[in-house]
Amino acid sequence: MPGATGLEPLAEGDDSRAFAFRRHGEAFVLRLNRDGAGFDKDAFVQRRFAGPALPIPEILRVERRADGLALCLSRRAPGTTLQELDDAGLALTVAPTAAVLEAIGAADLAGTGGYGRFDATGRGAQASWQSFLREPLGWGGLPAGDGTIGRILDRLAALAGRCPEERRLVHGDFGSNNVLAEGGRITGVIDWSEALFGDPLYDVANILFWRPWLACMERQAAFLEAHRRWSPEVRDRLLCYQLRIGIDEIRQGASAGAAEDLAWAMRRCAAILGETDAPSRPRG
Repeated sequence: MPGATGLEPLAEGDDSRAFAFRRHGEAFVLRLNRDGAGFDKDAFVQRRFAGPALPIPEILRVERRADGLALCLSRRAPGTTLQELDDAGLALTVAPTAAVLEAIGAADLAGTGGYGRFDATGRGAQASWQSFLREPLGWGGLPAGDGTIGRILDRLAALAGRCPEERRLVHGDFGSNNVLAEGGRITGVIDWSEALFGDPLYDVANILFWRPWLACMERQAAFLEAHRRWSPEVRDRLLCYQLRIGIDEIRQGASAGAAEDLAWAMRRCAAILGETDAPSRPRG
């Protein structure tokens, strides 16, 4: 891009590469991948839901090149990810992070439809929240073994029936490298590719599920536990959603042949079921 300076690579996501640069005194991010669906969805979410309580960096352009490469140009929010913050930084941001979580759940969904993961037009893939929760019961390709998968699915099926048909905005991957902070405030919530319509407690469950994996998730989980009073019914929903998240991680680990990630997800689900101690964090 003419006039661009200070090009620097950013941490890569699972499916894309990202670069920061400046132009005419403004900061931007350019992302590239082979499937622009996530970029289209980011643009939809930013247009529909961004506001003072829910900062989402403006998406300026999404393009697809003739060679199949998709590009997404957005403004760069200041700050660093929660995952990169030290203990002092995390202490300043846990309360603002919880407030942004509330703002996500309070978004106006007028003009959207369906449940579960939605597309760039705001249409969810499922007809009900129950359908999304029970989807793994029909999955093939899950690893065989000591019966842990069967116990996860049995408990998921039993708990899913107790979950209400909530339909609100859910980020789907909230709390670590997709939340930016600076000076004790949240400056941006990014990467909405996993976003869905359903129960906002699903985002809370994501934080609880990943708490042994990252220090920022543990700090958020501890804050939520200390400041929210969860009834037995809410705790059942959180357990159900953690198992739904966990079985998805197990499927992805098995499909990718990622033995370490698969083993961790299996141990984590077993711990959530109360069958083992929580697995130790494999990386910082």
